[in-house]
Amino acid sequence: MNTRQAIDESTGPISLAVAFNQDSSCFSVGLDTGFCIFNAEPCELKVSRDFNAGIVVAEMLERANFLALVGGGKQPKFPQNKVIIWDDAKQKAVITLEFRTAVLRVRLSRSRIVVALLNSVHVYAFSSPPQKLSVFETTDNTWGLCCLGSKIIAFPGLSSGQVQLVEIETGNVSIIPAHGNPLRALELSPDGQVLATASETGTLIRVFSTGNCARLGELRRGVDHASIYSIAISPNSTLLAVTSDKSTLHIFDLPHSSSRASPAEWNTTGSSKHTYTRSATGSGMTTSKNPDSETSNQKWGILGKIPMLPRVFSDIYSFASARIETSDDPGIAIGSSLSASPAMPIPGIPGGRPAKGILGWLNGYTVLVVGAGRDGRWEKFVIGQGDDGKRFVVRQGWKRYLGN
Repeated sequence: MNTRQAIDESTGPISLAVAFNQDSSCFSVGLDTGFCIFNAEPCELKVSRDFNAGIVVAEMLERANFLALVGGGKQPKFPQNKVIIWDDAKQKAVITLEFRTAVLRVRLSRSRIVVALLNSVHVYAFSSPPQKLSVFETTDNTWGLCCLGSKIIAFPGLSSGQVQLVEIETGNVSIIPAHGNPLRALELSPDGQVLATASETGTLIRVFSTGNCARLGELRRGVDHASIYSIAISPNSTLLAVTSDKSTLHIFDLPHSSSRASPAEWNTTGSSKHTYTRSATGSGMTTSKNPDSETSNQKWGILGKIPMLPRVFSDIYSFASARIETSDDPGIAIGSSLSASPAMPIPGIPGGRPAKGILGWLNGYTVLVVGAGRDGRWEKFVIGQGDDGKRFVVRQGWKRYLGN
């Protein structure tokens, strides 16, 4: 009988959560030992703070010295019902917000602090002391969904599948009945004019105008159910990226985008800096359909024009896709052996597992994908156009950012 204790094979800190800042120029990582901040491109460590305790939310304010921190993991640095506004220049907490239940997500701007709990969203003026401005009730917001734009805040409504849009200046509330199932992902475009949503079904991404709440279109990720990890809209609001537990990255044209570059213009855009051709087929590259049909990207061609067929034949699909790394991190539970199975949920993290497939656009043709966990990875994908005019996306680089 083998009575030896299991060997802890961990070789360093474990990332519990990752998040990009507002312009995706940096990303923050909550660790079981503290937090760190990386430059997004190139992927380089900029700041590391060792608390010898866990952080599950580390939300940046642009590239400023303020972060919102929430404790979590096996040994939390702070109680999970508190938001700590950390001044990294002074190396101390300058604001503390306490709630009755666990904090799931925090969003920051220079004027607002927005905190998502399971059944409510709290809005504060970013001041010292902070002033509570409003509280909104929500349906069960298990994933802590909340988006903060310059003029609008978006979060789940009172009913399953609904989205509430709140105008920051006036407090006016609009309701969008986005899905029939609970929401899984929300994202505002950088200009705040477009909202993208996905439900727990994970087959469709719906796109809405925030100005009049009208549906602009819907994009089909696939026909099988999937858990959407992340949605991100490009800086010029022409492209949309989405990742899921199918280990795929999909790139779509954003519906009703008036500033979209035509295929003929790709040679004069920044994407021409990357010379890819159709012959450069390789791992992680998928081309689009004929450029003449790229405004619709109907996967089934002529079948999409036949009346009475199921809508799956006429839906808009991505023009390019690629594989991403979404290792399951077996034995990720803190202090356990890598061979332990199954791992217990990690306290304080929505879903109990480190986030994967978090998206950030560097520019109109480069998107980054980062994931948490022991095997935390950074991946860079570039959109290009071949000599035949077809667009594709290819992985240009990757890195284990923790060095484990």
